[in-house]
Amino acid sequence: MTDPLLDDVKALLDKDFGDDRILKQICRACENNEVISNYERNYVRKLAEKHLGKKPEFAPSPTVNEKPTIPDVVMPEIQPIQQTQSFQTQVPPISYSKSKNKKIIFGIGGIALVIIIAAAISFGGITNGTTKINTPITTTDISLSIQTDLSSYTNKDLISISGVSDTTGTVNLSIENTSGELVWTEQTSLKNDGQFSTLAIAGGPGWEKSGTYTIIVENEKETKSDTFTFTS
Repeated sequence: MTDPLLDDVKALLDKDFGDDRILKQICRACENNEVISNYERNYVRKLAEKHLGKKPEFAPSPTVNEKPTIPDVVMPEIQPIQQTQSFQTQVPPISYSKSKNKKIIFGIGGIALVIIIAAAISFGGITNGTTKINTPITTTDISLSIQTDLSSYTNKDLISISGVSDTTGTVNLSIENTSGELVWTEQTSLKNDGQFSTLAIAGGPGWEKSGTYTIIVENEKETKSDTFTFTS
Protein backbone atom coordinates (compact mmCIF):
# COMPACT_ATOMS: atom_id res chain seq x y z
CA MET A 1 0.00 0.00 0.00
CA THR A 2 1.43 3.36 -1.06
CA ASP A 3 1.83 5.99 1.69
CA PRO A 4 -0.38 9.07 0.92
CA LEU A 5 2.58 11.21 1.95
CA LEU A 6 4.27 10.20 -1.35
CA ASP A 7 1.98 12.39 -3.47
CA ASP A 8 2.82 15.47 -1.46
CA VAL A 9 6.55 14.72 -1.59
CA LYS A 10 6.47 14.33 -5.43
CA ALA A 11 4.48 17.54 -5.82
CA LEU A 12 6.99 19.46 -3.69
CA LEU A 13 9.89 18.03 -5.69
CA ASP A 14 8.21 18.98 -9.00
CA LYS A 15 7.63 22.56 -7.85
CA ASP A 16 11.09 22.73 -6.24
CA PHE A 17 9.87 23.54 -2.70
CA GLY A 18 11.84 22.48 0.33
CA ASP A 19 15.12 20.65 0.66
CA ASP A 20 15.59 18.23 -2.29
CA ARG A 21 17.86 15.95 -0.34
CA ILE A 22 15.37 15.46 2.50
CA LEU A 23 12.38 15.17 0.17
CA LYS A 24 14.13 12.57 -2.07
CA GLN A 25 15.03 10.53 1.01
CA ILE A 26 11.39 10.61 2.16
CA CYS A 27 10.20 9.72 -1.36
CA ARG A 28 12.49 6.68 -1.49
CA ALA A 29 11.30 5.56 1.96
CA CYS A 30 7.65 5.83 0.89
CA GLU A 31 8.29 3.80 -2.28
CA ASN A 32 10.11 1.08 -0.32
CA ASN A 33 7.58 1.05 2.49
CA GLU A 34 10.27 2.07 5.01
CA VAL A 35 9.60 3.69 8.36
CA ILE A 36 9.19 7.46 8.14
CA SER A 37 9.83 9.45 11.28
CA ASN A 38 7.39 11.96 12.73
CA TYR A 39 9.91 14.71 12.10
CA GLU A 40 9.93 13.89 8.35
CA ARG A 41 6.15 13.67 8.20
CA ASN A 42 5.77 17.04 9.94
CA TYR A 43 8.34 18.54 7.58
CA VAL A 44 6.36 17.42 4.50
CA ARG A 45 3.01 18.41 6.07
CA LYS A 46 4.17 21.98 6.80
CA LEU A 47 5.56 22.43 3.27
CA ALA A 48 2.33 21.07 1.77
CA GLU A 49 0.19 23.43 3.86
CA LYS A 50 2.38 26.36 2.89
CA HIS A 51 2.94 25.72 -0.83
CA LEU A 52 0.35 23.17 -1.94
CA GLY A 53 -2.71 24.60 -0.18
CA LYS A 54 -3.19 21.59 2.05
CA LYS A 55 -5.49 22.15 4.99
CA PRO A 56 -3.82 21.61 8.34
CA GLU A 57 -4.64 18.41 10.05
CA PHE A 58 -6.22 18.68 13.44
CA ALA A 59 -5.04 16.11 15.88
CA PRO A 60 -7.68 14.96 18.27
CA SER A 61 -7.23 16.59 21.63
CA PRO A 62 -6.19 14.18 24.27
CA THR A 63 -8.78 13.21 26.77
CA VAL A 64 -8.21 14.92 30.05
CA ASN A 65 -9.09 12.84 33.02
CA GLU A 66 -11.06 14.93 35.41
CA LYS A 67 -9.74 14.92 38.88
CA PRO A 68 -12.12 13.84 41.53
CA THR A 69 -13.68 16.75 43.29
CA ILE A 70 -12.61 17.00 46.88
CA PRO A 71 -15.48 18.10 49.06
CA ASP A 72 -14.93 21.26 51.04
CA VAL A 73 -13.93 20.69 54.60
CA VAL A 74 -16.33 22.36 56.95
CA MET A 75 -14.49 23.72 59.92
CA PRO A 76 -16.40 23.59 63.17
CA GLU A 77 -17.28 26.98 64.54
CA ILE A 78 -14.97 27.95 67.35
CA GLN A 79 -16.75 29.52 70.23
CA PRO A 80 -15.02 32.65 71.54
CA ILE A 81 -13.21 32.12 74.77
CA GLN A 82 -14.87 33.90 77.57
CA GLN A 83 -12.67 36.65 78.79
CA THR A 84 -11.30 36.19 82.22
CA GLN A 85 -12.97 38.54 84.56
CA SER A 86 -10.45 40.78 86.22
CA PHE A 87 -11.03 41.92 89.70
CA GLN A 88 -9.67 45.21 90.88
CA THR A 89 -9.03 45.39 94.53
CA GLN A 90 -9.99 48.72 95.83
CA VAL A 91 -7.62 49.96 98.46
CA PRO A 92 -9.59 51.64 101.19
CA PRO A 93 -8.53 55.21 101.82
CA ILE A 94 -6.16 55.54 104.73
CA SER A 95 -7.13 58.20 107.16
CA TYR A 96 -4.74 59.66 109.61
CA SER A 97 -5.65 61.40 112.79
CA LYS A 98 -4.52 64.92 113.52
CA SER A 99 -2.05 63.66 116.10
CA LYS A 100 -0.35 61.42 113.50
CA ASN A 101 -0.19 64.31 111.05
CA LYS A 102 1.49 66.45 113.65
CA LYS A 103 4.03 63.72 114.39
CA ILE A 104 4.85 63.41 110.70
CA ILE A 105 5.30 67.17 110.34
CA PHE A 106 7.53 67.34 113.39
CA GLY A 107 9.50 64.33 112.14
CA ILE A 108 10.13 65.94 108.75
CA GLY A 109 11.05 69.22 110.39
CA GLY A 110 13.53 67.44 112.68
CA ILE A 111 15.21 65.68 109.74
CA ALA A 112 15.50 68.98 107.83
CA LEU A 113 17.03 70.66 110.89
CA VAL A 114 19.62 67.88 111.24
CA ILE A 115 20.55 68.24 107.55
CA ILE A 116 20.95 72.01 107.90
CA ILE A 117 23.13 71.64 111.01
CA ALA A 118 25.30 68.97 109.35
CA ALA A 119 25.77 71.17 106.26
CA ALA A 120 26.69 74.16 108.38
CA ILE A 121 29.24 72.13 110.34
CA SER A 122 30.80 70.68 107.18
CA PHE A 123 31.17 74.13 105.62
CA GLY A 124 32.65 75.40 108.90
CA GLY A 125 35.65 73.07 108.52
CA ILE A 126 34.88 70.15 110.92
CA THR A 127 36.31 66.84 109.65
CA ASN A 128 36.49 64.73 112.84
CA GLY A 129 36.22 64.98 116.60
CA THR A 130 39.58 66.69 117.01
CA THR A 131 39.20 69.11 114.09
CA LYS A 132 38.91 72.80 114.76
CA ILE A 133 35.94 74.78 113.51
CA ASN A 134 37.76 77.22 111.25
CA THR A 135 35.91 80.18 109.84
CA PRO A 136 36.99 81.48 106.41
CA ILE A 137 39.76 84.06 106.69
CA THR A 138 38.92 87.46 105.25
CA THR A 139 41.02 90.59 105.17
CA THR A 140 38.14 92.81 106.28
CA ASP A 141 38.92 94.37 109.68
CA ILE A 142 41.60 91.73 110.43
CA SER A 143 45.10 93.03 110.98
CA LEU A 144 46.76 89.70 111.93
CA SER A 145 45.55 86.15 112.65
CA ILE A 146 46.85 82.58 112.78
CA GLN A 147 45.26 79.11 113.15
CA THR A 148 45.92 75.38 112.68
CA ASP A 149 43.77 72.80 110.91
CA LEU A 150 43.41 70.57 114.01
CA SER A 151 43.15 71.16 117.74
CA SER A 152 45.46 68.27 118.70
CA TYR A 153 48.36 66.33 117.15
CA THR A 154 50.57 63.35 117.88
CA ASN A 155 54.21 62.63 117.02
CA LYS A 156 55.04 63.01 113.26
CA ASP A 157 51.63 64.51 112.43
CA LEU A 158 51.52 67.18 109.73
CA ILE A 159 50.39 70.59 111.05
CA SER A 160 48.69 72.87 108.54
CA ILE A 161 49.14 76.55 109.52
CA SER A 162 47.29 79.48 107.93
CA GLY A 163 46.42 83.11 108.65
CA VAL A 164 46.21 86.65 107.31
CA SER A 165 48.19 89.88 107.79
CA ASP A 166 47.44 93.44 106.72
CA THR A 167 51.09 94.02 105.91
CA THR A 168 53.15 93.09 102.85
CA GLY A 169 56.25 90.98 102.40
CA THR A 170 56.67 88.22 104.99
CA VAL A 171 55.62 87.12 108.49
CA ASN A 172 57.59 85.18 111.10
CA LEU A 173 56.06 81.95 112.45
CA SER A 174 57.16 79.95 115.49
CA ILE A 175 55.99 77.17 117.85
CA GLU A 176 56.79 76.99 121.59
CA ASN A 177 56.41 73.87 123.76
CA THR A 178 54.79 73.63 127.16
CA SER A 179 57.90 75.18 128.75
CA GLY A 180 57.92 78.19 126.39
CA GLU A 181 60.92 76.86 124.47
CA LEU A 182 61.17 77.43 120.71
CA VAL A 183 60.75 74.12 118.85
CA TRP A 184 60.02 75.36 115.31
CA THR A 185 60.35 78.61 113.31
CA GLU A 186 59.85 79.75 109.72
CA GLN A 187 59.54 82.97 107.69
CA THR A 188 56.60 82.79 105.25
CA SER A 189 55.76 85.10 102.32
CA LEU A 190 52.36 86.80 102.13
CA LYS A 191 50.08 86.46 99.11
CA ASN A 192 48.60 89.46 97.31
CA ASP A 193 45.49 89.32 99.52
CA GLY A 194 47.59 89.14 102.71
CA GLN A 195 46.98 85.44 103.42
CA PHE A 196 49.72 82.95 104.24
CA SER A 197 49.95 79.18 104.76
CA THR A 198 52.61 76.56 105.46
CA LEU A 199 53.20 73.11 106.96
CA ALA A 200 55.13 71.88 110.01
CA ILE A 201 55.85 68.39 111.35
CA ALA A 202 55.01 67.68 114.99
CA GLY A 203 57.93 65.99 116.75
CA GLY A 204 61.72 66.23 117.04
CA PRO A 205 63.91 68.08 119.52
CA GLY A 206 61.84 69.95 122.10
CA TRP A 207 58.68 67.91 121.42
CA GLU A 208 59.40 65.34 124.15
CA LYS A 209 56.62 66.48 126.48
CA SER A 210 52.87 66.24 125.91
CA GLY A 211 50.69 69.28 126.62
CA THR A 212 49.60 72.58 125.18
CA TYR A 213 51.82 74.13 122.51
CA THR A 214 51.66 77.73 121.29
CA ILE A 215 51.96 78.86 117.66
CA ILE A 216 52.94 82.50 117.12
CA VAL A 217 52.85 84.90 114.11
CA GLU A 218 54.66 88.27 113.99
CA ASN A 219 54.55 91.06 111.39
CA GLU A 220 56.00 94.56 111.47
CA LYS A 221 53.19 95.88 113.66
CA GLU A 222 51.97 93.19 116.07
CA THR A 223 52.07 89.58 117.32
CA LYS A 224 49.22 87.01 117.51
CA SER A 225 49.15 83.42 118.81
CA ASP A 226 47.02 80.26 118.98
CA THR A 227 47.32 76.97 120.87
CA PHE A 228 46.97 73.25 120.17
CA THR A 229 47.46 70.01 122.12
CA PHE A 230 50.39 67.71 121.38
CA THR A 231 50.77 64.09 122.56
CA SER A 232 54.31 62.70 122.37
